[in-house]
Amino acid sequence: MIDTSKKQRVIVAMSGGVDSSVAAVILKEQGYDVIGITMRLFPTSGDDSLTKQNHGCCSLEDVEDARQVCSILEIPHYLLNFEKEFQQFVIGYFVKEYEKGKTPHPCVACNDKVKFNFLMQKAIAYEADYIATGHYARVNQTDNQFSLLKGIDENKDQSYVLHTLKQNQLKNLLFPIGGYMKPEIRKIAIDYNLPVANKPDSQEICFIPSGNYRDFVSPKITIKPGIIKDDSGELLGTHKGIHNFTVGQRKGLGVNSQNPLYVNNINSNDGVVTVGPKIQLLNKGLEITNVNYIRTPILSPTKVTVKVRYKAPEVNAELTPTEKGATIIFNDLQGAISPGQICAFYRGEELLGGGIISNSIKSTSNNYTEIYQQS
Repeated sequence: MIDTSKKQRVIVAMSGGVDSSVAAVILKEQGYDVIGITMRLFPTSGDDSLTKQNHGCCSLEDVEDARQVCSILEIPHYLLNFEKEFQQFVIGYFVKEYEKGKTPHPCVACNDKVKFNFLMQKAIAYEADYIATGHYARVNQTDNQFSLLKGIDENKDQSYVLHTLKQNQLKNLLFPIGGYMKPEIRKIAIDYNLPVANKPDSQEICFIPSGNYRDFVSPKITIKPGIIKDDSGELLGTHKGIHNFTVGQRKGLGVNSQNPLYVNNINSNDGVVTVGPKIQLLNKGLEITNVNYIRTPILSPTKVTVKVRYKAPEVNAELTPTEKGATIIFNDLQGAISPGQICAFYRGEELLGGGIISNSIKSTSNNYTEIYQQS
């Protein structure tokens, strides 16, 4: 319970979607002094294609949706300009990673740098006690520290993209919808007659409305043509830049083969893309850097469960800390490990931390699971 004699103020990051809108509803019902903030990430005038085409999130339509929700809830709404920060720390990062042949996760960068850094700094000007978002996750206090837990709705859990959070951020963070199932969130929106009640969830990368990241990245980098070879070194073809490939990719390789081939390695130094049969995607482990431990650092080999992609299932593994980060060895072989992606590690429902995948550790076994018998 909060002290209603002096309402605690919370800034809600409102994207114009149903989740952040209901987050504001819940907090107002709990007695907080709620302020809605929408972050302007793209230009809102001129001929900017992102403004005209974007249907993922953060578009002009979304800004208007957020404004209408705040009007219904009778709470203030402000539009803050974060174009410069978004361009540098999200779009710039995304482009540079693809230029290096890696597969970045822009939502992690947006959370880390924009929402939980710059927005948190802005909260000071509004004399806010907390900032809140519509993420499906939960914060709990454990042993005088703050732990980050998965959202109750396993299908919507977003803890994976929050692995960079630190203790000094968690103490001022609220995730109001983390304890709800998605249908419950939509029902609350309907009960409040919110215009976003049945609005579809955003799917695409917000700054690439077409969904074609290659077309987005190509004009922004120095393209270096290279070769495509198989694991034995045989030349199979050429390519027009490593940014066109991701580990595990099958389609659009530009090589002829009687059997399906998959990208299993991208060398950013010499521009060589290595392809092979699906079995060559199997890995016994991976290495991560830029590791963040949310609550307690892991100092010795520890059994954990890990996710190597946002929608990937959790698998059992052992994490061993190293000088540069950590090494993770899976209990069972796993496929398509993409450098640049995030590996998040858990104990039960608690997110222990995560890091950026730097290398995969290939399997030398000839045995592979049933899923890799399918081409």
